[in-house]
Amino acid sequence: MFHLSSQTYASKAEHYADLAEQARSLIADETSLIANAANFSALVFHSLPQLNWSGFYLFDGTELVVGPFQGKPACIRIALGAGVCGTAAQTRQTQVVHDVNQFDGHIPCDSASQSEIVVPLFYTDGTMLGVWDVDSFVTGRFDEDDRHGMEALCRVFMARINECPRA
Repeated sequence: MFHLSSQTYASKAEHYADLAEQARSLIADETSLIANAANFSALVFHSLPQLNWSGFYLFDGTELVVGPFQGKPACIRIALGAGVCGTAAQTRQTQVVHDVNQFDGHIPCDSASQSEIVVPLFYTDGTMLGVWDVDSFVTGRFDEDDRHGMEALCRVFMARINECPRA
């Protein structure tokens, strides 16, 4: 059984480092992409403050399609280059958006979302898996510490996914 730890941290970096270890442990013995993505989403959603959505959009060869997530129902399909998720996928760069209302082309899946961070995900051969998307109801919730922390979490996730046979 997995136990979600709840504690106080000295810094965001320390919190993300602990979260990365929890994620590594949580997905270590599972080979299913969907199962690991579902548990990873739940772990982050319930471990970081001020989130209203965390989850995956998976690339189907044409567009991003909603995958395992925590939060309210989400947009189902997002074109490459559209919104924050599509921009991250197309540019292959993490997007940190302090105020989604200032992001040209933002797709408002949940009107409560005020800030967002999206990390693009690629297999070791360079093909796109999709994106990791986290939203907050607080403007300015995500900063460079979150960028580094989320990218580190995604490296843990992708290291495991790259070890598993593709479906």
